[in-house]
Amino acid sequence: MNGKKYFFSGIAVGAALLLALYLLAITARPYIKPLINSFIQRPLEVDEKIGEIMEILDNHYINEYRTDLMVESMFRGMVAGVGDPYTYYFDPESFAEFMQQSEGVYAGIGVVVAVDEADNLVTVVTPYEGSPGKLAGLQAGDKFIMIDGNDVSDKKLEDVTSMTKGPPGTHVTITVYRPSENRTFELEIIRDTIKIPTVAHRMLDHNVGYIRIVSFERVTLEQFQNALEELNGSGMEGLIIDLRNNPGGLLDVVVKITDELVPEGVIVYTEDKNGKREYFNAGKNHLGIPLTILVNGNSASASEVLSGAVKDHNVAELVGMTTFGKGIVQNIFRLSDGSAVKVTISKYFTPNGVCIQSEGIEPDYIVEMDETMSLRIGELTFEEDVQLQKALEVTLNKIK
Repeated sequence: MNGKKYFFSGIAVGAALLLALYLLAITARPYIKPLINSFIQRPLEVDEKIGEIMEILDNHYINEYRTDLMVESMFRGMVAGVGDPYTYYFDPESFAEFMQQSEGVYAGIGVVVAVDEADNLVTVVTPYEGSPGKLAGLQAGDKFIMIDGNDVSDKKLEDVTSMTKGPPGTHVTITVYRPSENRTFELEIIRDTIKIPTVAHRMLDHNVGYIRIVSFERVTLEQFQNALEELNGSGMEGLIIDLRNNPGGLLDVVVKITDELVPEGVIVYTEDKNGKREYFNAGKNHLGIPLTILVNGNSASASEVLSGAVKDHNVAELVGMTTFGKGIVQNIFRLSDGSAVKVTISKYFTPNGVCIQSEGIEPDYIVEMDETMSLRIGELTFEEDVQLQKALEVTLNKIK
């Protein structure tokens, strides 16, 4: 335990700003201490309080503890203290995994997950076809309760997804609650290399193409272009793009895809804290056939960039439910030790100057769908999918 009094304590994230400043106080005390004291009006100076806490732990805590993990917890607490769920800290390992997944290739179980706001549990949105998770029996709507014996019911989304990843061939045991059957069970899944199939496509009746985009990753543009080329080659006369349950992804990727759908002009622009704007524009060429976009309450961020652009350019109508309402942009700032901070840096606006943060985009045609059914987008039959039925009707009317 020698020397531990010179490290910070990883105490509750709820005291995030104070925790983060602990680390700054230790590592740059001569320079940062006046700044710390200007922010925190406490009877005890920060470094003195750190010493008190570490002395208590050294003298009374019954188990061994790792100061490196405590320090990492304090970094997470510092960034969490800004109160923005989209601004957070990556330790070096989790950042490497994040960057790997953003490229569209990683090793894991191959499922898209999101936090269900009703119970704050990490919930399967889509298991990729042929993925280890799908083959093991995971279904949309399944909720992660434990991973390898560790309770994950109160963990952040990125922490849970990190626990599901690992080298190909390794095993992970996930305890799942399935609401549709009201039962809890375990699945043992063998991880594998996942090349994320972010795009699926097929031809519907009357030569109407259907493209579903699961997320906007680095591989998505090529997959979208291949789908578009194949459908065009089959005589496509109209197109439905399904963005339901698409949580977003890379801004540059969605801009390039949207460029193929809208005429010359603004696709989206961003505005930072100083009022500086950056515009992303489309070229002259675009698809030019009847287009309909499917959205729901889980269509967020980059999905809303595309939806807002086609709606403002009057090249498509939207069918489904009001989108999530995430009109803010994050950027990654790498740190010298391989860690990183993901920070909300600007708001984005549709071509008509609408910022949909916390508001969402309302469809032209509201079509409600049961929540259980909504979680099964991609698995529904055409007869079950009332939103897709409406989108086909809208597209056919435009073709006629």
